[in-house]
Amino acid sequence: MHLEILTPEKKIFEGDVTIATFPGADGSFQIMENHAPLVSLLKEGLVDYRAKGSTQSLKITGGVVEVLKNKVILLADGISE
Repeated sequence: MHLEILTPEKKIFEGDVTIATFPGADGSFQIMENHAPLVSLLKEGLVDYRAKGSTQSLKITGGVVEVLKNKVILLADGISE
């Protein structure tokens, strides 16, 4: 599936991933290929995604994720260090 991670300032990541984990407003959840359509609010926490055999982590301050037809778009409020 294709993942895009965007902030108001810039595009953080774009590429194919096998799995992604998000800090949902009601708890953490994972997205895999062929997931049902979804829109969810995100709280502050870690976003993990597996691309090209390695797992990457990114701490966001909140945002929204949309899943539709194997395309996942994360609109993050911001990235914290």
